[in-house]
Amino acid sequence: MTAALMNTYQPLALSFTRGLGTRLWDQAGREYLDAVAGVAVTNVGHSHPRIVAAISEQAAMLLHTSNLYSIDWQQQLARKLTQLSGMERAFFNNSGGEANETALKLARLYGWRKGIEQPLVVVMANAFHGRTLGTLSASDGPAVRLGFNDLPGDFAKVPFGDLAALDQLQQKHGARIVAILVEPIQGESGVQLAPPGYLKALRDLCNRHAWLLMLDEIQTGIGRTGQWFAFQHEGIVPDVMTLAKGLGNGVPIGACLARGRAADLFTPGSHGSTFGGNPLACRVGCTVLDIIEEQGLLENVRVQGERLLTRLRAELAENPNVLAIRGQGLMIGIELKQPIRDLTLIAARDHGLLINVTRGKTIRLLPPLTIDEREVGMIVRGVGLAVSTD
Repeated sequence: MTAALMNTYQPLALSFTRGLGTRLWDQAGREYLDAVAGVAVTNVGHSHPRIVAAISEQAAMLLHTSNLYSIDWQQQLARKLTQLSGMERAFFNNSGGEANETALKLARLYGWRKGIEQPLVVVMANAFHGRTLGTLSASDGPAVRLGFNDLPGDFAKVPFGDLAALDQLQQKHGARIVAILVEPIQGESGVQLAPPGYLKALRDLCNRHAWLLMLDEIQTGIGRTGQWFAFQHEGIVPDVMTLAKGLGNGVPIGACLARGRAADLFTPGSHGSTFGGNPLACRVGCTVLDIIEEQGLLENVRVQGERLLTRLRAELAENPNVLAIRGQGLMIGIELKQPIRDLTLIAARDHGLLINVTRGKTIRLLPPLTIDEREVGMIVRGVGLAVSTD
């Protein structure tokens, strides 16, 4: 049979028919523990009854009107997010890539308002911010950029976590720099954590030089690290923050939040989205935030995340192929010395465990925020057996 889909993915020969909580079932009825959560998306679990009810009720009432009209659920979600984050205003779209494009447009406008003809945005080595042409320019790695020449410029790259490199860049290009765009934890490059105090140092640096601090919290936000947003671990607030993934629990939604000098840069006509902020997506977003708060899931992430990290380190301490285990909350990476061929397939086929492998040799664990102690044990046993496979 001729393939009807473009050749952009290499999916496993595994297809699911239903999900509930932390579990998925394939076409043969076999059950799997989901330690990927759709890549940090289904944070409150599959088919949560309150999400199902919100989608069903809203679909029967109103799906779309466009932003030509006021949307009550959009206003409600914006208020909830700004209150939780300390930000001031929100713009809604449909994905993380779009949210980061919005942030980059804010940076450009900020530079234009300051009279900077060729503004520079500082980005990090090994970063990943999306697959649009603009966010590819801000990302790193030959695999995602191959074949896309003449990408938009105006980015300066420094090593992640290296403050000295930032100082050198400031001395060389300080007059052109308008913003720093950074992931609090680099997810796609293997769950790379910044050194303690790094985000606070970036905040101080941006304050001194009147730059915008823009945080990509698309993977780390909405409770993934044990706080609503990863920046809250360091007691700072960014100027711009982007969200997606877990905000919709599977319903596509992206958001760009801003405060202070960045909050009023857009004017009518300077940005927009046909589908962004529609009643369905925003109602689901509000429901997700309510579930996390009412079920105490931030505390569950802190407790189970620490338990998972501790038990993985104990289980894999003697494994010669394990180089490092790192993470925060329920965002954990296990770096291997040598890639294990078909590791994701082995874990699923032999142990009923769904995991993700990034950059060829780092296992990434991103389970729903609802996991319990027994499921932590299942993940530890499954990963231990999978990485011990010859």
